Amino acid sequence: MTTGFTAADVPEQAGRTILVTGANTGLGFEASKVLAAKGARVLLGCRSSERAAEAIDRIRSDVPRADVEFVELDQASLASVRSAADRVANEPRLDVLINNAGIMIPPLQRTEEGFESQFGVNHLGTFALTALLLAKLNESPAGRVVVTSSLAHKGSQIFFDDIDAKAEYDARARYGQSKLANLLFMYELDRRLRAASRSTIAVACHPGIAETELFRTMPSWMKLIVPVVRPFFNSAEAGAWPTLMAATAPSVQGGDYVGPAKRGETAGPAVKVESTSTARNLELAIRLWNLSIEMTGIDPGI
Repeated sequence: MTTGFTAADVPEQAGRTILVTGANTGLGFEASKVLAAKGARVLLGCRSSERAAEAIDRIRSDVPRADVEFVELDQASLASVRSAADRVANEPRLDVLINNAGIMIPPLQRTEEGFESQFGVNHLGTFALTALLLAKLNESPAGRVVVTSSLAHKGSQIFFDDIDAKAEYDARARYGQSKLANLLFMYELDRRLRAASRSTIAVACHPGIAETELFRTMPSWMKLIVPVVRPFFNSAEAGAWPTLMAATAPSVQGGDYVGPAKRGETAGPAVKVESTSTARNLELAIRLWNLSIEMTGIDPGI
């Protein structure tokens, strides 16, 4: 018998509303399609209305009665994050926020506010959106925040002395920083939710190695090896299993981290996994939390 969680294990989601960021492609799209098939109302947080419309058409081709709707969201703009949060706050309910949107190893770029793009999009955009939607999630009897990290958090650090990469930029190191930040944020968020006796929980997941559109920003030399190692990747469909487990499994508790079960967490069904001690460092988490409030001007209020 296969051990671990797959799309077949997702419980019925009728009556629930779930926001999935980066939902028009890759892991976000695959998770959204499964959740819609299970009866959830799925809000697709995407930058492009055209690509969102294409994604909605694709979902409805498989799930004709899918309740899916586009929410404009660009995590490289805090103004867009605020606008999306305002839009979602007007929903009758919000049960789960799946923070899936991200970028990986691009050339040095900056967000609308001037932040280094990977830290700005992957962490600060996630931090801000979550903070702005906590009150809405807390209206649900079982609200859940899912934060997507990566195997790349291992061996990474937070460049507190050069957070905006003004002195130095290494794309892979900055990607690792953003994924470590995702986990530090999740653990601190869950600690604070518990301390405040909130019903909402925070959990994290990672997809292992899954072939998605994140690879579009990889350097050319790295793209050349993709055909060689592709047989060892998760498909986007399988890569979404940890996301689906983190978002829906009744067994998941606050502070859990979910990833693939096989080949060193690179592939296979989803199970609970361990993060590094650095990711669980309380001092680092509090420092990052305070820095995130300072940089975004948005305080989660817990």
